[in-house]
Amino acid sequence: MRKVTLVLGDGSKFHGQSFGYEAPIAGEVVFNTAMMGYPESLTDPSYAGQLLTMTFPLVGNYGVPAFSIEKNGLPTFMESDKIYASALIVANYSEQPSHWNSSESLSEWLKREKTPGITGIDTRELTKVLREHGVMMGKILFDDEPNNIPEADYEGVNFVDRVSTKEIIRYNEGAGKKVILVDCGVKANIIRSLIQRGVEVIRVPWNYDYSSMEYDGLFLGNGPGDPDMCNDAVEIIRKHINNSTKPICGICMGNQLLSKAAGATIYKLKYGHRGHNQPVRLVGTNKCYITSQNHGYAVDASTLDEDWEELFVNMNDGSNEGIRHKTNHWFTAQFHPEACSGPVDTYFMFDKFVETLK
Repeated sequence: MRKVTLVLGDGSKFHGQSFGYEAPIAGEVVFNTAMMGYPESLTDPSYAGQLLTMTFPLVGNYGVPAFSIEKNGLPTFMESDKIYASALIVANYSEQPSHWNSSESLSEWLKREKTPGITGIDTRELTKVLREHGVMMGKILFDDEPNNIPEADYEGVNFVDRVSTKEIIRYNEGAGKKVILVDCGVKANIIRSLIQRGVEVIRVPWNYDYSSMEYDGLFLGNGPGDPDMCNDAVEIIRKHINNSTKPICGICMGNQLLSKAAGATIYKLKYGHRGHNQPVRLVGTNKCYITSQNHGYAVDASTLDEDWEELFVNMNDGSNEGIRHKTNHWFTAQFHPEACSGPVDTYFMFDKFVETLK
């Protein structure tokens, strides 16, 4: 294994070895506290442009499943068509995976997808630095190529535009109620969760004006980066809420975009919420759910219009985890009800949305 160094924006250095694609890379360094689910996380488009650190010390022990496509056009075991994270950072890489569904090692997959991976990093110390300082830019450099220093293509980039579909795609065509799915970088299991509930899904690009289309409900998907880069999507959503009462459900980026359309402002969290263990409370109750999350921005609920209110709040830091309209069937979740990977405590969000379709 070639020796590599992770250099953070504050000058901190972490030394390790390469086990993935051998090329220097730069991006925003973030951490995920999940104990498993690296195939799903790496293929989540919300990680575009980021160097993903896994805090769980052993990664790669169950290998990687084969990439296969179901009859509905969705990948069976992944969340998209490829790896979107810019790199993977782990403490200990397991070189000998063992799992009935494994077709290749994590190292082989990373190399095939041209994604750098480094191991031997003290991820506990790295996470402490990120929690204290906040997420920051970082570079993975090869020690034997000291002059090969990459520059991050991150600030000011509209990652949603990069990962969104460029064409309209229909799933479960003719099955029942029609749902427009605004693709900001949507995970496959969100689409699958809707299909399983017997609706037709019409997947459109993030900035597509669907207002003249025939549909029964609007679903706003997840995506990477800064929601303030997506003003085109916000204006189209605003057109919907000003002219229609058709149901709306949003997840992650979808929560932020609907909130912006409702007049709220967005701010960047210090180090984000990424993992399978984020507790959220249903506002007005003592019900608490454990959720899967992956986001670096949050809604300032105090800036919502008077017709809106919070639906969920994060029990760790009190940040917003979803909103709802006081009279119409418009509601969101900042977390991922579809999980994959993660807990499915809030899977009922899809049922509630489908129930509102008329």
